Amino acid sequence: MIYQGRQNEYFEIQSIDNNNYRSYRPIVSGAFQLLWFLSDGNELTIDGISHIFNANQIISLSQHHNVEYDHISAMTMLRFNQEFYCVLNHDSEVGCKGILYYTPSKIPVVLIEGTELMVMNDAWDLTHMELEMKDSLQLEMLQMQLKRILILCTRMYKKQGSMGDIDDNQHDLVREFNFLVEKNFREHHTVSSYAGLLHKSPKTITNTFNKIGEKSPLQAIHERIALESKRLLHYTKKDISEIAYELGFENVQAFSRFFKKQVGFSPTVFRIS
Repeated sequence: MIYQGRQNEYFEIQSIDNNNYRSYRPIVSGAFQLLWFLSDGNELTIDGISHIFNANQIISLSQHHNVEYDHISAMTMLRFNQEFYCVLNHDSEVGCKGILYYTPSKIPVVLIEGTELMVMNDAWDLTHMELEMKDSLQLEMLQMQLKRILILCTRMYKKQGSMGDIDDNQHDLVREFNFLVEKNFREHHTVSSYAGLLHKSPKTITNTFNKIGEKSPLQAIHERIALESKRLLHYTKKDISEIAYELGFENVQAFSRFFKKQVGFSPTVFRIS
């Protein structure tokens, strides 16, 4: 079921299973996604890495992820574009600065259990029903339903992870840091660069990441650069020297050293493997 508005708003819910996953083609590329797996053994390749997801797991994917369905047992998929729900300008907790979308180098996995499963089912069922309503209020109602689903996922993800161990200010710092990395990783490769943008010391940022058991801030930067490197090598035919320049390296040798340290292979070997 698909909604398309007059201002290019796009919202879609689809049921995908073993019978149709090979033929499914999204009509709009570059969308945000929530994938709710309804059975075990769903196999996806995301940015060249294989994953298996099981029943009652929900994952969130940004417009930057490249997704291939290797095998789908059963899942329901929700997709929307920025015109439908501009997650940058909406409330930060449920926006692209929120924990579901602030770092495309990490795939958030939400496990739904108990009463939360019933609540989530109700939210998705109401969204299905609203897609059938063809009136002037449909867009606003669908946006409200989407926000409700994002809030439910955000609450569960925070409860299941270590984000509950830090206060709101520290939580905001982590989110803002990761959001800035996403916007600037091609130009800025050091923690001190982002510390300056955040008006914080590098030590403050590092200590906050350590408190929640996250990878270090420098690791977050390096992993985002490495992820984009792999995407460009795998999905484009750009020369390695062009990729190196695009990602802010002074020369191809510096890029090759960085890539091999992060991935374990040279860019050339990775591309042909």
